[in-house]
Amino acid sequence: MLQCAPDFVVARVCSRRLPESIDGIEAELVTSSIDQMVESCEVVVEASGDVNRAAEVVQVAHQAGKPVVTMGTEFHVTVGSAFCRTGYLTEAEGDQPGSLAALALDAREMGFEPLVYGNIKGYLEHLPEPKEMEKWSRRNGISVEQTVSFTDGTKLQMEQALVANGMGATVHRRGLEGPQVDDLKVAADHLAQLAQQAGSPLSDYVLSQHLPAGVFVVAKHPCAKPEVMRYLKLGQGPFYTLLRPFHLCHLEIPKTLRRVVAGAAPLLNNSTAPEVGVVAIAKQDVAAGGLIERAMGGFQLRGEAAKWRDHPSAVPIGLLNGVRLARPIEKGQILHWEDVELPDTLAVQRARELWQQRMTEASA
Repeated sequence: MLQCAPDFVVARVCSRRLPESIDGIEAELVTSSIDQMVESCEVVVEASGDVNRAAEVVQVAHQAGKPVVTMGTEFHVTVGSAFCRTGYLTEAEGDQPGSLAALALDAREMGFEPLVYGNIKGYLEHLPEPKEMEKWSRRNGISVEQTVSFTDGTKLQMEQALVANGMGATVHRRGLEGPQVDDLKVAADHLAQLAQQAGSPLSDYVLSQHLPAGVFVVAKHPCAKPEVMRYLKLGQGPFYTLLRPFHLCHLEIPKTLRRVVAGAAPLLNNSTAPEVGVVAIAKQDVAAGGLIERAMGGFQLRGEAAKWRDHPSAVPIGLLNGVRLARPIEKGQILHWEDVELPDTLAVQRARELWQQRMTEASA
């Protein structure tokens, strides 16, 4: 990540792996101690992909007064809001949420008023077959878990929940609208009309195998002259689509690091009062006492973005890796807090606090 960023150096790497097993990092820079890593760094980058681990890292970093840059949508949507007041916390550019936040920032600086924060999804299958996922995992050089979470939509739903909370938007319905169309303008106009009906910007996606794997913002412009916008190839209006046809993952993280060093505000986080979460939906029947081996990227559950007010007792899917069921669940069922036996981790503690806060506010 930093090989082509001469203004930064790797001070320390915290890993649960053996130092000699990590390619490209000098063994003496590797530690298993979060405290040692945080003490050595001016800015902490958290990219473990593990909600429980991320919560521990962010807490230690904030206690030490260190800013944290993440590439961890699942962490933000599950418990990130609990850490928005304890220190500097931002998602990085590179994955879709950070890329959307950066595009939206550019749009607003040009005078646009965003109505839709959109993600472009190439393929979706809610109940993928294990053999197919293994095949695509080998072909793409990524893990089976990643392949499943991309395919069944869980990663997408997580991303758009983070965007909704962080950008002051909402979702049209549970699971999002997700028009399936190859003409981006058709989808953009449809979603913009829904946003106007809702009276709020929407976070959503378009499903197409022919559009680029990027992100887009649909916006109005209060000062736009139709003839000028047509000349600029933005169409007739009144809705204008700004497309960013790529997101470059870890290669873009240094841009966010530079923002932090320059004293800029966080690019994106889940906000202190999130209205959208990702609920867990059973892909199959599971008996009481059954083990959820892998919540995100497994074959037992998938996630859908939803408004918390519509599902106040739903447990976030990000907490459910490796937990046992307290009660049987049926295919298609949304899991609730009382359905599972959760360990007493920091992430679970903070998520419970957020849940109790929502319940208190709802009953006030």
